[in-house]
Amino acid sequence: MAEQQAELIPPLTVLTEDEGLLRDSVREFAERRIRPHVREMDEQAKFPRALLDELFQLGVMGIEIPEDFGGAGARFFHAVIAVEELSRVDPSVGVLVDVQNTLVINALLRWGNDEVKRRYLPKLASRWIGGYALSEAGSGSDAFALAARAQDRGDHYVLTGRKLWITNANEADLFIVFANVNPEAGYRGITAFLVERGFEGLAVGKKEDKLGIRASSTCELMLEDCKVPRENVLGEAGKGYKVAIETLNEGRIGIGAQMIGLSAGALEHAVKYTKERKQFGKAIADFQGVQFQIARAATEIEAARLMVYNAARLRDAGRPFLTEAAMCKIFSSEVAEHVTSLAVQLFGGYGYVKDYPVEKLYRDAKIGQIYEGTSNMQLVTIAKQILG
Repeated sequence: MAEQQAELIPPLTVLTEDEGLLRDSVREFAERRIRPHVREMDEQAKFPRALLDELFQLGVMGIEIPEDFGGAGARFFHAVIAVEELSRVDPSVGVLVDVQNTLVINALLRWGNDEVKRRYLPKLASRWIGGYALSEAGSGSDAFALAARAQDRGDHYVLTGRKLWITNANEADLFIVFANVNPEAGYRGITAFLVERGFEGLAVGKKEDKLGIRASSTCELMLEDCKVPRENVLGEAGKGYKVAIETLNEGRIGIGAQMIGLSAGALEHAVKYTKERKQFGKAIADFQGVQFQIARAATEIEAARLMVYNAARLRDAGRPFLTEAAMCKIFSSEVAEHVTSLAVQLFGGYGYVKDYPVEKLYRDAKIGQIYEGTSNMQLVTIAKQILG
């Protein structure tokens, strides 16, 4: 059965007028165009192409792209709001938009030269989807232990290797692929390349059959003598590690937004259900034990939201945000796991079956502690900053 809209629990955080308008617009779209298809997308593990086209029409696929290139010309904070609101209904859609904006487009805006921006930003704003290909079988948390290689052939590079866990891979038209041009130099040989889907030697492998965010494609990329023009180096050769580090710091804020969105959605479903479900002659929402659990969950969500918003605003202000990004990601992902588990518990037996939405959100939540830097890696970052 299609998901039913839960009772809205408005966030307490004050937004500016334009931020509030964006929230309302994305929320209305998510309720009207995404919610009726959530279960079908989860079961079939794919997005309808029509929905992807509508996301472009909504303007959320190129939020920070300047208007001259066809984008919205908005701020990073606007991307965070969009990801949060989409994830409230379906975190799979949220992460699609997140990777597009906080990883791919953000990297091009910061590291792309004028020619690269003219060539790719209008496409990413209007119809192209981006993927970010860093991870490999032997380089997860140790992100720079890359086995992928790039050989300099003068006017082009030849890339060879395999990339794993690449979000948006099935849909992507453009990938940022990381490979090492000088393995003897270690991480200083890592280079970021812009690889179009149609380039010879690039193949997308099987789609992973995942626990959660199932509609979001996660695939292997295979590079077999993939020829990439020299002008498609993003930034400079040997500076790929800087591209990766700085982009992932912002991406973690986006994952934080995904986690607070799905947490809010789960709590809204739980609140609605506790008012309907009766035990011992009254709604279970009337029992103080249930009320306290809901109050604590709402408090945790708002605290996580404030951490995510603070990190995003620091980024927009050009101030350091490394620690805040790590903190908001680890905390929001832990809140998501707790709140979605509580929602399943409050639904009782119904919470454990697929006919009700909280089971899916519970499955979706786990990935927040794994991708774009595991919780342990966030703790390493935070400890280094605090301890010097």
